[in-house]
Amino acid sequence: MAYDFNLPAPEGANRKKRILGRGQGSGRGTTSGKGNKGQQARSGGKTYVGFEGGQMPLYRRLAQRGFSNYPFIKEWEVVNLAEIEARYKAGETVDAVSLIKKGIIKKTHPVKILASGDLTKKLNFNVAAVSASAKEKIEKAGGSLALNPPRDKARPKIKKRTEVRGKKNG
Repeated sequence: MAYDFNLPAPEGANRKKRILGRGQGSGRGTTSGKGNKGQQARSGGKTYVGFEGGQMPLYRRLAQRGFSNYPFIKEWEVVNLAEIEARYKAGETVDAVSLIKKGIIKKTHPVKILASGDLTKKLNFNVAAVSASAKEKIEKAGGSLALNPPRDKARPKIKKRTEVRGKKNG
């Protein structure tokens, strides 16, 4: 079947651009369709969401209460031993990269192993954290455990130096 990609637009689909501000005789002169005066008639005369005509907006009138720890939250990828038992063979290494390749986790957040399920295979774990009961099960199965806790992303503190007339203080 051949397709014709050079089809014309249907009648009335393409309209002529309306030109504004070209004098009284054009039919779109003087105010150019913007009405008479006011904020909307001005260039750049738009308002933002929540604008109340100059009155103090509601979101600023209400008191701000509480504290959100969201910017400082530490996200963890939690994996149970049952999932590891099902997808790993004996002798393999369990770390964030292998967990992503096997489709158990999706993101590279620090991984914590929990003890839900049993472990019968000898596996090498290289993760950020392990629960106490999961640690017992891993050691009981003969596996090894290496913890690499996540580094804190806080900025290092910079010592301030002040100079007074060429002499270093502090």
